[in-house]
Amino acid sequence: MPQYTPPMRDMQFVMHELLNVVDELKMLPGHEDIDADTINAVLEEGGKFAAEVIAPINLSGDAEGCTLDKATHEVTAPKGFKEAYQQYVEGGWPALSCDPNFGGQGLPHLVNQFFYEMLNSANQAWTMYPGLSHGAYEALHAHGTPEQKATYLPKLTSGEWTGTMCLTEPHCGTDLGLLRTKAEPQADGTYKITGAKIFISAGEHDMAENIVHLVLARLPDAPQGSKGISLFICPKFNVNADGSLGSRNGIFCAGLEHKMGIHGNATAQIVLEGATGTLVGEPNKGLAAMFVMMNAARLGVGNQSLGLTEVAYQNAVAYAKDRIQMRALSGPKAPDKPADPIIVHPDVRKMLLTARAFAEGGRMLQAYTVLQLDKALKSDDEDERKDADAEVALLTPIIKAFITDNGWLATSHCMQVFGGHGFIHEWGMEQFVRDARINMIYEGTNTIQSLDLLGRKVLGNNGATLKKFGKKIAAFIEEEGTNEAMQEFVNPLADLGDKVNKLTQEIGMKAFGNPDEVGAAAVDYLRVVGHMTFAYFFAQAAKIALAKQDGGDPFYTAKLATARFYFAKLLPETASLIRSCRAGLAPLMAMEEALF
Repeated sequence: MPQYTPPMRDMQFVMHELLNVVDELKMLPGHEDIDADTINAVLEEGGKFAAEVIAPINLSGDAEGCTLDKATHEVTAPKGFKEAYQQYVEGGWPALSCDPNFGGQGLPHLVNQFFYEMLNSANQAWTMYPGLSHGAYEALHAHGTPEQKATYLPKLTSGEWTGTMCLTEPHCGTDLGLLRTKAEPQADGTYKITGAKIFISAGEHDMAENIVHLVLARLPDAPQGSKGISLFICPKFNVNADGSLGSRNGIFCAGLEHKMGIHGNATAQIVLEGATGTLVGEPNKGLAAMFVMMNAARLGVGNQSLGLTEVAYQNAVAYAKDRIQMRALSGPKAPDKPADPIIVHPDVRKMLLTARAFAEGGRMLQAYTVLQLDKALKSDDEDERKDADAEVALLTPIIKAFITDNGWLATSHCMQVFGGHGFIHEWGMEQFVRDARINMIYEGTNTIQSLDLLGRKVLGNNGATLKKFGKKIAAFIEEEGTNEAMQEFVNPLADLGDKVNKLTQEIGMKAFGNPDEVGAAAVDYLRVVGHMTFAYFFAQAAKIALAKQDGGDPFYTAKLATARFYFAKLLPETASLIRSCRAGLAPLMAMEEALF
């Protein structure tokens, strides 16, 4: 069985040394009294819950999966999942970053993000049940009526009820403008909703007493396409005026998807047969409300792959230190043993360091972005809120796509370290690979994220937001320009920044002639910009490590070594990606469809 140790030291480094989050958060209303000891204590307890409660049921949950009773439409989660969820609720964990007005603890989203990284390392399938509830909470908090908030937010905050988002239908995935689910207005102000949804994560289960489904549907007179979509609350059980549970609603699970991974989470086919729903926000403006949940989910999916990268790395390192195989090419490194531990072999180290660098880089990018999210939500300075919100919008598709692509590579590398044992279920590595693969697909495929970044977030405003982020990078480069010890980091970062500027302009000019040029370049472009963000944070981390490496703490020695590995072995990928971007559309469209 795989093991997991929460990476508290690196989390504390990112929070308190790299980002100085306490000083940043203290400037925000509601967080004036936050301190490092409180944050650390909360996360240490959260790490214990992750490692001791839900990690032990990850492997068994994957093997058992979920069970649907077709007669009752009820789903039973794997053994131990319900009991673990009850501990989660009793510990107050669902309320961590929720609004105190609805029973929340009011802690920064940043703290919740680190907590969820640990939950995802321990058990991604289990974590999806409470994780989706946070998205439902955020959507209703932003767009619900006072009555809806009073009815649903306290229960979502406490964890007594969970939430889902019901978007996808059998005939349409990302293109929500094609959805057919209908909402018929009723005399009492409610709606009767009829249709079918698929791929609904945590769509049915026995872990909470009610499930709050947020459902996209069309009103009878709705315009065609995405401009005619409305959002509705459809609870599993209707809620009485006094807040108690009423009759069973006409929304139920008709089947469970048979999946490659995340077997412990119920991915449900949902049928609505005249289900009672209430409108969230304005008619035909449902996507605006749902995007609150979708953007939260995209950050969450990046965090899922970050968690899997970390736990896969930890287990691969432990195995590589223990497993003996062959001798080092330069001579025996463990002469007292019949062979050397495989960690001495250069390519094994490359695989391990790739996973480590992707985990540490992802953690820095995630934390920085969620800190900006806290500013966007809490700052009393309008300009700061707008700037932070724009930066979160820019970085969200990078987090979703770059970190999940990296998670797939990292978990695959870590499984490879195990050799044949990595292919066997009991070691846990093949589960990490299978679980990681979905993260590149759902909540908008990584190609969709790439199109969003390049087409909407960069070219859509002539690169204004990217240029603002670039100015932060340029300021750091200027600051360290005369520091000889930092040249191995700032010079490649400066070079890549210049190349990104030129590449962006080049693609933009091509797109004026043919918009398909954006589609041809987008995936490679996102990966280039993703590397630029990682390089920026690794350079800052290296600066801290250089200043502290002589203090005797091996943490800084390791941090510096990882940064150097990243710049030497991973960042050069950008050269081939830029060349691929510049190859443009022609090689993709030259072949006639009939020849495929």
